[in-house]
Amino acid sequence: MLYTVLKNIFYFLFKLFYRLEVVGKHHVPAEGPVILCANHISNMDPPLVGTALRRKVHYLAKEELFNKPVIGWAIPKLGAIPVKRGGVSKDAIRAGFQLFKDGKVMGIFPEGTRNSDSSAAKKGAAMFALRTEAAVVPVAIVGRYKLFEKMKIVYGEPMDLSSFKSGGSEVLEEATDAIMNRIREMVKEHQ
Repeated sequence: MLYTVLKNIFYFLFKLFYRLEVVGKHHVPAEGPVILCANHISNMDPPLVGTALRRKVHYLAKEELFNKPVIGWAIPKLGAIPVKRGGVSKDAIRAGFQLFKDGKVMGIFPEGTRNSDSSAAKKGAAMFALRTEAAVVPVAIVGRYKLFEKMKIVYGEPMDLSSFKSGGSEVLEEATDAIMNRIREMVKEHQ
């Protein structure tokens, strides 16, 4: 209930203040496990990525946010999963696998943190993609969150990562690069 109310409020605000344009939301499967992989430019990205979709989007969020007064109360109710920064969070990985087993949607920002050049990426999205049957949907956030300047959220066609299924840790890096390259292409295409 809280998720739906906030999602609708954010959608209205994004439309009003950022002239939000939504492209390709039909590419997000209506059911089954999905990984939404997006570039990360602002703290506003998580509500933006999920705002136009019917399905609830769960996010990995830095653990410190869960200790903040208001947001710490809200984000667990919104389906966020705490992640320890700077290392592997086994609890977060287990929670992620359970989400996909339950056929849910997870939003992941492969860059890990807000990043204007999208040059660095973490391998978590690729790891989940290659070890589950989740569809991988690249998402491009285009714009600067400047009042009354147009923002665009673009959902791309699900990616086929089957060629990366066999191999070691180098495959995770290659799959991550493929995801990030597709996101970069989408950003350029829609600027």
